[in-house]
Amino acid sequence: MATASAVGPSRNVLHTRGSWSTRDDRIPSAVWLAILWAGMIAGFGVDFPGFLKQLPPPPKVIWVHAFVFTMWLVLLTAQVLFVLRDRVSAHRKFGWFLVFWAGLMAILGPWAAIAAQIVVLNTQYFDPQFLIVNLVDIGGFLPLLAWGIMLRKNPAAHRRMMILSTIALADPGFARFTGWLWPNEPHSPLLWFAYVFYGNVLLIGLMAAWDWWRGRLMRSFVAGAMALLAVEFIGSFLYFWGPWKSATAAFVTACANFHL
Repeated sequence: MATASAVGPSRNVLHTRGSWSTRDDRIPSAVWLAILWAGMIAGFGVDFPGFLKQLPPPPKVIWVHAFVFTMWLVLLTAQVLFVLRDRVSAHRKFGWFLVFWAGLMAILGPWAAIAAQIVVLNTQYFDPQFLIVNLVDIGGFLPLLAWGIMLRKNPAAHRRMMILSTIALADPGFARFTGWLWPNEPHSPLLWFAYVFYGNVLLIGLMAAWDWWRGRLMRSFVAGAMALLAVEFIGSFLYFWGPWKSATAAFVTACANFHL
């Protein structure tokens, strides 16, 4: 009779808690975060020279937004490094500061998106329906982050949900790189979904494939990832929906009248 170790982990089980050593998840978490960093640096790197020459110039809140969202990646990286260096106590204490920082992101994300549209109001660059991307990003990030915090006593699930919550914010970087390679934005919801959210899909696919291969798929991760992709897919269709464009145009115009 084969032993359990000979049979190997089952790839058909969705775990609620990790039955393996938490140390086994540390390196993969760092790898996923490194890929996320690479996509963001590549996308914003190719976009930055054009951003500096943008006319009309972007509002100042965009710079604050950029700092706050970049710092989230820095703070999350610090959290991963704390765990890699066995400083779990520091990781737990510092985690509450990330909760405060996420609150700043919840405010600055929509604010910057609206302000960016106000600046280009009545120009050819006015694209108010693009607000759906910001809503999808923040709307995915905050619930997944809250879920991850609630799972903090379940290390395997907590770690995956925290990474997944940040993957919800991956598209601004990855999509900019796509736009640099493929300047002609597609006009089909399905292709537009791939054009904008391919980085999110890539990271989720890599995480899921690795965990499936190792027999470590977590129920919470699968549910959260499916919900995130579903919301992003719906958002891609809303982007092309006429009533959404009309509603967002009216909203941005009203905000401009109130000097938001």
